[in-house]
Amino acid sequence: MAGLDSVLSCLDLNLDRSVDRLFDLLRIPSISTDPAYASDCRRAADWLQKDLAAIGFDASVRETPGHPMVVAHRKGTDGAPHVLFYGHYDVQPVDPLPLWDNDPFDPRRVTMPDGTERLTGRGTADDKGQLMTFVEACRAFIAETGSLPVTVTIFLEGEEESGSPSLLPFLDANREELSADVALICDTNMWDRETPAISTGLRGLVGEQLTIRAASMDLHSGYFGGAAANPIHVLAKILADLHDAAGRVTLPGFYDGVPELPEEVRASWATLPFSEKEFLGSVGLSVPSGEKGRSVLEQTWSRPTAEVNGIEGGYTGKGFKTVIAAEAHAKVSFRLVFDQDPAKIRESFRAFVQERLPADCTAEFHEHGGSPAIQLPFDSPVLRTAREALSAEWPKPAVMIGMGGSIPVVGEFKRRLGMPSLLIGFGLGDDRIHSPNEKYEMSSFAKGQRSWARVLAALGEKRA
Repeated sequence: MAGLDSVLSCLDLNLDRSVDRLFDLLRIPSISTDPAYASDCRRAADWLQKDLAAIGFDASVRETPGHPMVVAHRKGTDGAPHVLFYGHYDVQPVDPLPLWDNDPFDPRRVTMPDGTERLTGRGTADDKGQLMTFVEACRAFIAETGSLPVTVTIFLEGEEESGSPSLLPFLDANREELSADVALICDTNMWDRETPAISTGLRGLVGEQLTIRAASMDLHSGYFGGAAANPIHVLAKILADLHDAAGRVTLPGFYDGVPELPEEVRASWATLPFSEKEFLGSVGLSVPSGEKGRSVLEQTWSRPTAEVNGIEGGYTGKGFKTVIAAEAHAKVSFRLVFDQDPAKIRESFRAFVQERLPADCTAEFHEHGGSPAIQLPFDSPVLRTAREALSAEWPKPAVMIGMGGSIPVVGEFKRRLGMPSLLIGFGLGDDRIHSPNEKYEMSSFAKGQRSWARVLAALGEKRA
């Protein structure tokens, strides 16, 4: 496309300024799950609206019952295709704070011993740094050519990290405005530092918060120990029963809709330069867990899971307190694949718990998100176009991979708006998203901008 070289040069020349803009956004502690940060979520939305308006987008902050959405439009050249770019401006909580090397909301640009640079702070990789790579590509196109090669709608959510309670009503209410030819989603990873990737499969998700209650109050463990039901014991036993000795999930019907991986797909994954030892070793582990007889890539890309994400009960403060808690809590998530039904998994889990409750104990459930898995077609023309554009930017050709995480909005774009999605992101597996010391490689931020510029240009050319 005419002008692409000047756009790429513009991005290179203005890289430091783009880092400054990102840092301004990163300093806003937009933690969506904690009501104490509601005003900061709004500040982040306002910041993005103003930044997008400044480069020529028709941008607005949209109210929801929760945190606001940001929607922006910019028309491309006549006859250009229309893309919807999705990202989220909210971030995860920062606990445990003592494990951070620096203030999570005081971003830094750090030079490593090998000479590479990285950006540190909450939201650098998930998802502020990622979404700003796309915004910067648009900024450079407008600055250099006066227009965009495609018509662009930008849709930024503020509740992705807290279950997206406002998302579906917003999509339904704004279906016509948000519909496009294809959605572009940046909340994903590369294969490695030199190999870009397009994720073609996403696991679904079911989240449940479980509370087990027994006595009407906390009890003295000397007076009542041995006689009174202990909710923590009950909860621990139920959670332990979720897996058998071979690592398979024991919920009735859990594997309904889960076929064996096609042999040709398994063989193609086996050719990827992947070391299970290095993958686990990077986080201080050495032995694969989960289902026996499955490779790590199978376990994380194509097999369903049940994980306990948090447990709470009794006295957890300093010192010691000999009580039998009146209640105990757990957060449990299920990653789904292929045609597993989220509603059936949730129903099966709740029945599983109820069947294991002893006398005097009750269970309460709180739903926290639910979405089916997504499998994208490998023969999509848009997929091929994006793969060629990415391959032109990075040292190694782009690969198509599975993805262990869940991005519920991908399925909703398909079901509610009739749009396929391209999942292109520039994160790395060691970016520590959701953990202390989150980071984003400088190469990801810089070449991510250039990559989006190439993708936008290629999409414009293919449909011109």
